[in-house]
Amino acid sequence: MVRWDDLSPAELTVLETIFWSAGVSRAELAQLTDFSRSKANAAVAALIERGMLDETGPQVSSGGRRPETLLLSRNLGVLAAIDLGATSLDVALMTPDLTVLAHHSEPADVGSGPGVILSRVREVLRELRARCNIRREEIFAIGMGAPGPVEFGSALLVAPPIMPGWEGFSIREYLREEYAAPAYIDNDVNVMAMGELWRTHRQVPNFIVVKIGTGIGCGIVCNGMIYRGADGSAGDVGHICVDPNGQRCHCGNQGCVEVMAAGPAIARMGTEAAQAGQSQMLADVLADKGVITPEEVGQASRSGDNAANAIIKLAGTLIGQMLASAVNFFNPSQVFICGGISRIGPLFLAAIRQSVYHRSLALSTRHLEIQYAPLGERAGIIGAGALALHETLRNRGRLP
Repeated sequence: MVRWDDLSPAELTVLETIFWSAGVSRAELAQLTDFSRSKANAAVAALIERGMLDETGPQVSSGGRRPETLLLSRNLGVLAAIDLGATSLDVALMTPDLTVLAHHSEPADVGSGPGVILSRVREVLRELRARCNIRREEIFAIGMGAPGPVEFGSALLVAPPIMPGWEGFSIREYLREEYAAPAYIDNDVNVMAMGELWRTHRQVPNFIVVKIGTGIGCGIVCNGMIYRGADGSAGDVGHICVDPNGQRCHCGNQGCVEVMAAGPAIARMGTEAAQAGQSQMLADVLADKGVITPEEVGQASRSGDNAANAIIKLAGTLIGQMLASAVNFFNPSQVFICGGISRIGPLFLAAIRQSVYHRSLALSTRHLEIQYAPLGERAGIIGAGALALHETLRNRGRLP
């Protein structure tokens, strides 16, 4: 077993720097940590001796001897990453540098409750471990994203709107029945933001990640750290009002952007257009399948259907209206769009951009980029692994 509790401050800084840099040379490490060469080299030597760092091969030479790349050692163990969405479950095993060893994805209904979902998580972890010949004791940290408000310190969900039966249920204690590893649970969009933060090596310090699916949520990165707010509810933008006279939301209020523009709203508007005779294409889908999905509205839009185009443009405009408030307030350099609805068609992203730029202050958008999250569907699972490793380092391996 690797010991974390007797790491010196310098050794801990080196581990954290190498993790966030995804591999550096000794010279680069000294620059990033602001250590002297001798101090950096001493910490590296101690960590290599302890089996916590590996030299993984020479980098490209800039003249003279080629420097060795330093990475977190696989001797540390294996990370378990869990990304739970409203309708999906992803589970992966990773090395400390977030290389995926095994991955499984399947549909899931978060409304079926913690017993059903977490029992399946445990089964999948066993299957992945068996596939990779990994013992239970080799799992040294677990990270998980969940689609609801999470009080991060206790890892408990608090009044999750789409997760009946989950409030007060200790995911951490459930996982601890099988794994003696620290487990960290956070809101799913915060975890996606953590994934993008790791991808950028913390070089983009202020950005937001917006997930658009069954609901709408936002992960905030401020000064290179996930910002969770006083109680863990920062970024719950899905319940910002965009129409006081709009549909009633499951939260009890009217006109929340989630009920007006998320996946179910797009499907609802598509069904209404089909029934009203506004779209023959959607009417054919409804007659054939009995239901219309957001993806089918997107397909109709890409095929030139006017009613579908209007639906997609309205949804994007309303989301952009909400995001303009966030941009004016926070002034991020990037807005990354992700989630199952995000790639519904080019008109959707265009409508979001147009609405944000139209409603935001000029200074707030001077350097603003709005784009799809580069990690795409992988953001949640990579972020869960990054969360597990980051918090384990920060807490020196202690159980929370």
